[in-house]
This record gives sequence, C-alpha cells and structure tokens, in this order.
Amino acid sequence: HTNEKPYECDVCEKRFRQRGTLQGHMRIHTKEKPYECDVCEMKFRHSCALKTHMRIHTNEKPYECDVCEKRFTTAGNLQNHMRIHTNEKPYKCDVCEKRFRHATHLQSHMRIHTKEKPYECDVCQKSFTQAGNLKTHMRIHTNEMPYECDVCEKSFRQYVTLQNHMRIHANEKPYECDVCEMKFRESGQMKKHMRTQH
Repeated sequence: HTNEKPYECDVCEKRFRQRGTLQGHMRIHTKEKPYECDVCEMKFRHSCALKTHMRIHTNEKPYECDVCEKRFTTAGNLQNHMRIHTNEKPYKCDVCEKRFRHATHLQSHMRIHTKEKPYECDVCQKSFTQAGNLKTHMRIHTNEMPYECDVCEKSFRQYVTLQNHMRIHANEKPYECDVCEMKFRESGQMKKHMRTQH
C-alpha cells in the first residue's frame, strides 16, 4: 500500500519491496543460475523458471484457451495466443504504423527499416533479417527438401511453395484480376499479369 521499496541493488540501483526479490535480481549481475534441470541440465536463476521449464519434459499444459481449447505451458503464452481471437495488435511500428500481436514480431519487422541483417550464412555469407529465413536459405546448400506433396511426391524447400504447388492438383486459383477477372494460382502470376496486360 505504501509502495515502499527499501531494498536497493548495489549495481544498478533498482529497488525492491522484499529482500528475497533483491537476492533473485542480483543473479542477473552475478550470472549465477543455481537451479538445474535434472533432464537436460539447463540452468535457471529462479526456482519458478525451472518449474515452468519442466513442463517441456512432462508435457504439462495447465493453461487452456476458452475459445479453441488449445493448451499452453505458461500464462504468458496463453495471453499471447488470445490475441489471435481478439485480433489485438498492441505493438505498433513508429515508422510505418503497421501493428503486431507480439513484441518479437515488431522487432523483426523493424529490420526492414533499419536494413539490419544479423543472421549470416556460414557458407556464402548472405545475410537475413530473420533466423527462419536463414534456416530456409541453408537448404540450398544442404539440398534439404522437407516438404513433400502427398499426391505426386514432389519435394520442396519451403512450406509455402508446397502450398502453391497443391493448387495444381486442386485446380485452385485464389488470385483474381480486378480488371478482367482472370484467375491465378499464385499472387506473383497475377502481379505479372497486371503489369503486362493492364
């Protein structure tokens, strides 16, 4: 009620209400991680973090979505998931005002504006804004094609390429020209059509 915080960190001067909270905070500066997972030996600063981590091994998911009944290991993950149903996008880009559900998505997006590409290929030194793009790129060097068509068994490096390919079998053409109503399997085909025909 008084908002009194009598315990102060000697290093960064952050203040706390309880001595135990200060002791836990000090591990940020000392790099001490006294709580170790018996299964994978991963270490944590706090016992509660270890307890949450253990759910990975036990597959315990105590937090359930009221809408779709999907389950989560942490309350934070459930909270993030709920934004799919509410369409809440609390994180806004200051440059282009595009909005995002998660802070990490905004951070990745900002690299479009800053031109930062922190993920570099060890083989050809090509750089990428996102770790997932580097992972996909690496398949060029490894020749890995993990996505296989169930109909013709053709394989692809990217899931989106498989999705586009499946439209051949389904004869699906979801992209329609606004001018002449001609339909296309891929957005790129429609854009090319718009440039050359209209």
